[in-house]
Amino acid sequence: MSRPFRSNRPLQLLSAWLLVLWVVTAIGPLYPRDWFLENILVIVWVVLLAATYRRFQFSNFSYALFVIFLSMHLVGAHYTYTETPFGFWMQDWFGFERNHYDRLVHFAFGLLIACPFRELLMRRSGIKATWSYSLTVAIVLSFSSLYEVIEGMVAMIVSPDLGSAYLGTQGDEWDAQKDAFLAFAGSVIAMALVWLRINAVKLLDLLGG
Repeated sequence: MSRPFRSNRPLQLLSAWLLVLWVVTAIGPLYPRDWFLENILVIVWVVLLAATYRRFQFSNFSYALFVIFLSMHLVGAHYTYTETPFGFWMQDWFGFERNHYDRLVHFAFGLLIACPFRELLMRRSGIKATWSYSLTVAIVLSFSSLYEVIEGMVAMIVSPDLGSAYLGTQGDEWDAQKDAFLAFAGSVIAMALVWLRINAVKLLDLLGG
């Protein structure tokens, strides 16, 4: 059921958190021009969600997933993905050869955004639930791959001198493919968890009946 923003308290709190975090991470970013490029994604995403709110409202759970992902992205934009402190902590803890914060965010894209994509498919496309899982995974992989292409184009056209910081490849020529694969893996895990939850509820209903 449609719910006006002014009466949706959870969404107001999520929006306030994202705004505060955006302001905090906008203060003294490591590379200001890179921060601006990275935040184009956040601006487009938030404007799109706000503009379509009256026509299509996601569940608050989906909005929370959006906010978690965007929060991770804002932190990465502040430091650049290659120099995010949490990535260095992971590098020390697990003995990685590089800062893997960018890998974590790409995996989180698939894991967190898959459910909102599936919700959109289920409510607007009219597809059967059995098809929603594979289609959601395909959509996540498509968006992730498209983002890698756009990211490379933006780096070359807008700011070639910031290419390394913006792309965060860290010398890995297969970085884009690995990032897309991690998003794919995250979406597969998300859909598997959704499938297990739905079927567990059905089984409990069957046993209870």
